[in-house]
Amino acid sequence: MYANYGYMSRGMYFDSTYILVLIGALLCIIASARVKTTYSKYARVRSMSGMTGAQAAHEILRRNGIMDVQIQHVSGNLTDHYDPRTKTVNLSDATYGSNSVAAIGVAAHECGHVLQHHTGYLPISIRSALVPAANIGSKLGIPIIMLGLIIGISPLAKIGVWVFALAVLFQIVTLPVEFDASHRALAMLGEYGILGDDELVHTKKVLGAAALTYVAAAASSVLQLLRLIMITGTGRRRD
Repeated sequence: MYANYGYMSRGMYFDSTYILVLIGALLCIIASARVKTTYSKYARVRSMSGMTGAQAAHEILRRNGIMDVQIQHVSGNLTDHYDPRTKTVNLSDATYGSNSVAAIGVAAHECGHVLQHHTGYLPISIRSALVPAANIGSKLGIPIIMLGLIIGISPLAKIGVWVFALAVLFQIVTLPVEFDASHRALAMLGEYGILGDDELVHTKKVLGAAALTYVAAAASSVLQLLRLIMITGTGRRRD
């Protein structure tokens, strides 16, 4: 039997567990708005070194003896990412040619991911291994649950919950990876003299705001998983 968390109101059915989804969505909206406003603020603060995001990335890789990773310019705003498959640090329009403390911080953060792969950082290895399972979980988890609920097969719905949990696990494992990349970025920017102490304070705010988007995404996924567990009764003992 499935748990009943809904009630009828004026002829309409209200699922009370959907509040968890709304809370998760609100957290993501707040985090997204904060990173945009924070980045926009410090994107107007020029670095004293005058280095651009691309130049800072090149300097960081050079200092660490990494010669097989390329710096590329990609379109978009805050679409920066490191692709370990092609060994490319991809910097967006707002980062590649900008000499702001925000742009340099983002570029250094992506280089932090390069260093994670280069040094065999365990959490990023775990995250990389989880990618196939996480893709399956995000694409098939909820459809399997819905199918189980529609046709009334409880075990199928519960299997869907476990499948979806793989995507949630990926989000959770992502947190230490992102925090560590930012920690590495700030340390390298200071050690290599790319940013001064006062500038690092600004950059830390930018990277901190960006990290909150990952925290919000993970929290949203956990809340969604909790809702699905409640609806399907997963983990409950049969009487």
